[in-house]
Amino acid sequence: MTQKEKPKLAVVAFGGNAMLRPEDRGTQEEQIARAKQAARWLAEIVRHGYRMIVVHGNGPQVGNILVQAEEASTKIPPQSLDVAVAQTEGSMGFMLQQAIRNRLETISLGGEVVSVLTEVEVDPNDPAFKRPTKPIGPFFTRYRAEALERDLGWTMREDAGRGWRHVVPSPRPLHILNIHTVEKMLDVAPVIIACGGGGIPVVRGRDGQWRGIEAVIDKDFSSALIAAELNADVYIVLTGVNKVAIDWGKPSQRFLDRMTVEEAEKHLADGQFPPGSMGPKIEAAVQFVRRTKKEVLITDVEHLREALEGQDGTLIVG
Repeated sequence: MTQKEKPKLAVVAFGGNAMLRPEDRGTQEEQIARAKQAARWLAEIVRHGYRMIVVHGNGPQVGNILVQAEEASTKIPPQSLDVAVAQTEGSMGFMLQQAIRNRLETISLGGEVVSVLTEVEVDPNDPAFKRPTKPIGPFFTRYRAEALERDLGWTMREDAGRGWRHVVPSPRPLHILNIHTVEKMLDVAPVIIACGGGGIPVVRGRDGQWRGIEAVIDKDFSSALIAAELNADVYIVLTGVNKVAIDWGKPSQRFLDRMTVEEAEKHLADGQFPPGSMGPKIEAAVQFVRRTKKEVLITDVEHLREALEGQDGTLIVG
């Protein structure tokens, strides 16, 4: 099969809360049920003729692992953050892989579904390592926070009067180590789950060896990177709204059907998209469009089918 005959490629990114919502207890059964729900709307992308790379977030799941490690710290030594990210890549990948395969078989679109444990290179000199800002895991008392700072070297910060939390660096992704493997796998597997949780952050040491590093990578930037490196035909960002809006929550609020990258950059500079919510998604979208001249579709799962048919969602174009 030649390159021209291959189906189009979509890279789709969605948050970890799609599989573990605040109202959930966090049981395995709940997460499997959420994975089945996710598979139903992910299958719509395949139904529309795309090969697909799925990039999921893992914030709630990593937080739970850290809670488990904290509770068992007197009995079992806690693992490092990069290993916790790898754990969620494996566990969430398994649940999504099984759910997507079952869904595709149900609608007679069966094919291989593969999860890839993905390492992502970051710069050890990234400014984020000097200014950890990303809160993860549970809340602690001041006493426990001071002990964690002393014993584990964690950076702890008080969070809005609710307690103290571990904050970690969130460096930008530079390169996906497995990228050529993922590209070749697309020839035999129409759905690949990769860069889960933003990928496992790794750096090359002075000895030339790769090693994990205590950090988390924003899944929006990793998904945009893998989409650009594989020259995806479309980059789909699934979020909590069906369309992007400016002047959010104000009487002048306006939903956007379409934005150029220039308009998106202006809105970012004007503070329309906050760093903790839509900001990283828009910034990642701009990076993808700038590099590939392709389109980004931003919508929610409820309107995904209509958005794929051009009837909903926000398109960001060159």
